[in-house]
Amino acid sequence: MTAASGGAEMRARLRQENFDIILLDLVLPGGEDGLDLAREIRTQSDIPIMMLTGRDDVVDRIVGIEVGADDYIAKPFHLREVHARLKAILRRRQPITKSPDNSLGEIIRFEGWQLNIGKRQLLTADGDEIELTTGEFDMLVVFVRHAGRVLGRELLMDLTRGRNLEAFDRTIDAQIARLRKKIETDPRRPQLIKSIRGVGYVFTGKV
Repeated sequence: MTAASGGAEMRARLRQENFDIILLDLVLPGGEDGLDLAREIRTQSDIPIMMLTGRDDVVDRIVGIEVGADDYIAKPFHLREVHARLKAILRRRQPITKSPDNSLGEIIRFEGWQLNIGKRQLLTADGDEIELTTGEFDMLVVFVRHAGRVLGRELLMDLTRGRNLEAFDRTIDAQIARLRKKIETDPRRPQLIKSIRGVGYVFTGKV
């Protein structure tokens, strides 16, 4: 375990080392906001984030999940609970296990895009690679393999083995919003991943 006194030290350590998970407090020395740091981390990495905080406001919890936190626990807490939650996050965040009939060279094509499952790459029609986080890639794989089928948030969590955060369905919404920014021509009017009000999402691209 490595401790960082603030955002600057955290950034330096993230550049120098690889970590399995980040425990992040909402209120940090020097007036820094943990939510801002979580948002910054999530734009650059898919490393799991657990927020530890003395604030137990439901709005803070929802915002924390929306900006990319995997779990949120309010003080006071028992260390055994923290340990159990950390293990659960790491277990859920393992990459999707490919079934035996999936070859490492499998490529799924949709609407001019190429999704290379073995290399975990997304390429444009011109061959340019689009950088995706682990969570975004796994989410896209689920969508293209279930094209035309409406998928609810709970099912998406199960299929991606991702952030199972009870009632915090907005976690899925936030991740899909980030994915849309990378694959949609106009993320505000998505044509590939469409929302089905009150139900979930459907991938409408031709695979």
